[in-house]
Amino acid sequence: MVRFGLFGTGHWAAKTHGAALYAHPEIEFAGVWGRDPRKAAALAERYGVPAFADADALIDACDAVAVALPPDVQADLAVRAATAGRHLLLDKPLALSVADADRVVDAAQATGVASVVFFTGRYQPDVAGFLASTAAAGGWHTAKAIRFGSIFQPGSPYGASPWRRTHGALWDIGPHALSLILPVLGRVTRVAAMDGPRGIVHLLLTHDGGATSTVSLTLDAPQEAVSREFVFYGENGVESVPDGEGDSATAFGVAIDQLLEEIGSGTRDHRCDVRFGREVVAVLAAAETARTEGRTVDLPG
Repeated sequence: MVRFGLFGTGHWAAKTHGAALYAHPEIEFAGVWGRDPRKAAALAERYGVPAFADADALIDACDAVAVALPPDVQADLAVRAATAGRHLLLDKPLALSVADADRVVDAAQATGVASVVFFTGRYQPDVAGFLASTAAAGGWHTAKAIRFGSIFQPGSPYGASPWRRTHGALWDIGPHALSLILPVLGRVTRVAAMDGPRGIVHLLLTHDGGATSTVSLTLDAPQEAVSREFVFYGENGVESVPDGEGDSATAFGVAIDQLLEEIGSGTRDHRCDVRFGREVVAVLAAAETARTEGRTVDLPG
């Protein structure tokens, strides 16, 4: 039975990662580590597992790591875990720079560990089925994605997150949008970006083969304007991505299943592995450059 260690103690770690690890019948929940020992102890007690005072001690005690930490912290820990031969179940975005994403990819490839990056929609059966059939149909000319969240309202568990306040919607919910667009339209080759009010960022993307897409994101929408829309347009008409069935813990359970399949089969070709996570980071980094420098950015092939 594969032993999983949980790294992180925040709302997402407890609600999604911890709940899924605790409920999964085919893994052993080995313990919890967090940067705040008191929160680690509380979360570990909630799920009846040990709390670890040292991250490397938990890495030594497990076969795979599930990480729910800020992206820059995640990247360093993922490199340490992969170097130690531990399989990786990571969150989005993989890192906050291409250089850090490359370090994770290099470490995973050097030791041959399996890896899965958790983009919630990709592990919801109705969304995954839609993307597979839509990509197979082909003939898509463009896509439109809108993700308007509102996390800075009183009571939001994410509003106090320092990295979200610093890096905004581009890095927090941008990965979700890209994880749905890239499987259908293909690799991004060119990025333009522009800022709007209330933290809005607009992206215009060109994909392999000439298709284009637009993405509009914010974490600070008025409550009345909170919305989600993903639409593809092309030879087959207009198709909208479904909202996604089940909660985040259920989707994370599917991600655990898929990592176990990778571990058991010895294959290292998961569609959302660290290489795909790195591809998403490269687009986000190019968009960051485009918005701050006011120019279009080409991505290397």
